[in-house]
Amino acid sequence: MKKNILVLTGSPRKGGNSDMMADAFIRGATAQGHTVTKFETAMKSISGCRACDTCWSTETACSFHDGFTELEPLLEQADVVVLATPLYWFSLPAQLKAAIDRLYAYGSKACRRPLKATETALLACGEGRARDFDGAVETYKGIADYLRWQIRGIITVPAVSAKGDIVRTDALTRAEKLGAEI
Repeated sequence: MKKNILVLTGSPRKGGNSDMMADAFIRGATAQGHTVTKFETAMKSISGCRACDTCWSTETACSFHDGFTELEPLLEQADVVVLATPLYWFSLPAQLKAAIDRLYAYGSKACRRPLKATETALLACGEGRARDFDGAVETYKGIADYLRWQIRGIITVPAVSAKGDIVRTDALTRAEKLGAEI
């Protein structure tokens, strides 16, 4: 079955390591005939959730309109949501986290258009050691559990910092393979 896949990236560095992982995943998924949309959260102005509890009081999930308004229809159409991100201080970067925080609206009782996504994957890389990814991975697992998404794969790549370092690893091959297996 062909799927609609949404890849949310978290890095402001175009062509960087996590961006290259996202593109490798996308190559694998599109080769299998899936439709893939890449949404670069760091290139949008998305503020975090304001805890105002006015979700769905307008025609959109969030009553505040910013870059998340553009993301809403993509989220609502997606069968699979993939996070492709660098590791920032043992966690997800603020640019991506702001978009994730706004998913609160889809868990509210007022939700008018529930997410149809049932699957997810995480692609993360960063300068740190393997254990430095534990916080980000646990956060991701919590998100997946809360949204009832089946985790299809988690790829973490330590010891990559400079743009292009990732090509010295097998991460791009693994990301492309994961995309092909979705």
